[in-house]
Amino acid sequence: MADRANAPAYNEESIQALKPMEHIRLRPGMYVGGTDLRALHHLIYEVVDNAIDEALAGRCDRITITLHDDNMVTVADNGVGIPVGVHKKEGISTLQMVMTQVGTGAKFDGQAYKVSGGLHGVGVSAVNALSSYFRSQVYRDGFVWEQTYAAGVPTSDVHKVRPLEPGEATGTVQTFVPDFTIMDKNEFDYDILVKRFREMAFVTRKVSITLRDERVRPIPKERTFYFEGGLRSFVRYLNGNRVGLHEPIHAERDIEIAPEEKEPFMVGVELAFQYTDTSTRTELAFANTILTPDGGAHLTGLRSAITSVINRYARKENLLKEKDGNFSGEHTLEGITAIVSVKHPQPQFESQTKVKLLNPEVQGAVSQVVSESFMEFLEVNPREARRIVEKCLTSKRASEAARKARDLVRSGPSLLESSTLPGKLADCSSHGPEAEIYIVEGDSAGGSAKQGRDRHFQAILPLRGKILNTERARLDKVLDNNEIKAMISALGTGISEDFRVERLRYGRVIIMTDADVDGSHIRTLLLTFFFRHMQPLIQEGHLYIAQPPIYRLQQGKNIEYLYAIAGMNEAELLNRSLNKYNSPDKVRVNRYKGLGEMNPDQLWETTMDPSTRTLLQVTIEDAAEADRVFDMLMGSSVPPRKRFIQTHAKNVRNLDV
Repeated sequence: MADRANAPAYNEESIQALKPMEHIRLRPGMYVGGTDLRALHHLIYEVVDNAIDEALAGRCDRITITLHDDNMVTVADNGVGIPVGVHKKEGISTLQMVMTQVGTGAKFDGQAYKVSGGLHGVGVSAVNALSSYFRSQVYRDGFVWEQTYAAGVPTSDVHKVRPLEPGEATGTVQTFVPDFTIMDKNEFDYDILVKRFREMAFVTRKVSITLRDERVRPIPKERTFYFEGGLRSFVRYLNGNRVGLHEPIHAERDIEIAPEEKEPFMVGVELAFQYTDTSTRTELAFANTILTPDGGAHLTGLRSAITSVINRYARKENLLKEKDGNFSGEHTLEGITAIVSVKHPQPQFESQTKVKLLNPEVQGAVSQVVSESFMEFLEVNPREARRIVEKCLTSKRASEAARKARDLVRSGPSLLESSTLPGKLADCSSHGPEAEIYIVEGDSAGGSAKQGRDRHFQAILPLRGKILNTERARLDKVLDNNEIKAMISALGTGISEDFRVERLRYGRVIIMTDADVDGSHIRTLLLTFFFRHMQPLIQEGHLYIAQPPIYRLQQGKNIEYLYAIAGMNEAELLNRSLNKYNSPDKVRVNRYKGLGEMNPDQLWETTMDPSTRTLLQVTIEDAAEADRVFDMLMGSSVPPRKRFIQTHAKNVRNLDV
C-alpha cells in the first residue's frame, strides 16, 4: 500500500507552464529523437529539410552544407529566402517568428508549398532552441538580412547587413553551433552525412547537394551529389555489386485522391525496383523526400501490389499450376531492391522524427501505380518476366525447406538443455536487460571467459571455427549450420521473419574475438549474420563488440594494457607507449595473439568487467548503405570487393598480426 504520509507534495506550485522553446530544451527527445550522435546529425537534417522543401516548390536547385571548426555548421540554399517583413498579426519580423515560435510556417495551407517535409513548424525552431549560437541570414528584397540567437532567444534584431550585389542569388543561409550542455558531446561525422545527402539527391533529382568539410586541412573534403535519373539511379547504385535480372522498373504518376466531403487532392508517386541474383531484400520508403525507416502505407502498397501482379501473371501464363498455392510476399520480394517515394500535401507521420507514414489512402495510390506499370512490363518483356517468376518459384521451394529447418530450431529451451548443443553454452543465473552473453571464438578463449566471468549475469557461448557466410546462403542452409543454430537457441529470439526481440534472453549480445586476421573474419561473419537475419537486435541497441587488449606492458609492478586505436597501426601504438618509460628496453612486452593466451583474471579485468571494459555498440546509421557494403564485402561478386581492397590497402600500414 502507498505511503501517503511520505508522498511528495502536489499543489499549485507543482504545476509548471513551460514556454515552447523551454520545453524543447527540456525534452529534446520529442523533437530530434534524443541527445546522442544520431540526434546531433538530425539537427542538420531538420535545417536541410527546409531547403529541400524549397526545391520541391521549384524555387531552389542548389544546397550546400559546410562543416566548420568547433562543431559549427552552415546550410545554404538558393531559394527565395525566408520573408523578413513585419508580420501583420504578430507585429514582429516574419524571420524572427519562424525562427523562435513553434508552430510557425508556410506549410500548413498548401499554398506556398504544395508538398513539404516540414509539417509542424517545429524543425528549424527546435534546432535554434538546441543551439548555443544560431545566425540566420536571408538574401532577398535587395538586401542581406540577419538575426542571431542563443538557445532560441534573439540576441539581435533583424537588420540589414549589406545590399545584394548585381546578379547575386537570393536564398537562406543558416549557421549554428549545437548546445552541448544539452546535446551529448560528439563531432559531426562526414561519412554519415555523405550517405544521407547522397540519398536526398537521389530522391530530389536535378537538385545539387554539396557537403564540404573545412575541418580537413589544407584542402577541405567536398562531395557534390546530382542525379538526373532519380530512383532509377538509386536502384542501380544499390545494386552495383549484384547482378540484375532485368533493367530497373520505374514509374512516376500523380494520382487523384477524392475523399468523401473533402476537396480532392493529388498524391505524387515515384517508384523503382529490380530483382537481382541474390536472396537479399532491400526496401526504402520516402514521404516528401524524408526517409521513413519504419515504412508505412506507401511501402505496404508497394509490397502487396508486386505480389498480386506476379500471382496474376503467373496464373495467366500457366507458370503457377492450378494445384499450386499462390506466392506469398516472402516469395515475391526475395532478392528485390525496391524504393518508393510519395509526395503528399498532408502527410501524417507517426512522430516528429517521421519514422512511419500513416495516410491510408497512400496505399491504394501506390498499389495502382505498381499494378499498371509492373503488369505492362511483364507483358512487354516475357523473357525477364519468366526470370522473375522462376526466382519466386525457387524462393517458394527454399522457404519450404527453411520452414522445416526452422521448426527444428523453434524447440528453443529444450535445445539449450541438450548435451549435444554445439559450443556448450555456459549460461548465467539471471536473464533480462542486465544479463549479457559473450559469443567467443574457440574453446580455449571460451574456457578463459567461463572462468573469468561473473556467473550471475554473464553467459558464454564459444563457437568452433568460422560460421557460414550468410550473405551467400539461403535460409535453409543457414539453419543447417550448427554454430548458427546454437546462437539462435541461446538468444531465444527466432530468426528472420520469426524473429521477436522481446524474447531475447540477454540485454547485451557481445562478440568477442581474437585481435588477428581470423578474429576479424569471424567478427565480420557474425555481423553479417546479425544484419541479415536479426537486424532488430542491432536497431534496438543490443549488439556490441568487445575490445580486448593487444599488448601487456610490465615494468616492475607497473602493468599497462594497450588497446587498438583507429588509424594507428600496432608498431606506432607500441612505440608511442614505450617512449613514455624511462628505460623502454626493460619493459616486458607481451603480444596477445588470442584471447586464450590471457589468464581468466586478465580477461575479466581488461575485457569483461563492466567497470573497466570498453564495448563498441553496433549501430546502423544508414541501412541502405550498410546493405550495399555487406553485399560488396561478403557477396559473390569478386570485382567490387577487389576494387575496395585495392583502394583501401594503402590505409593498412605494417599491420602486425
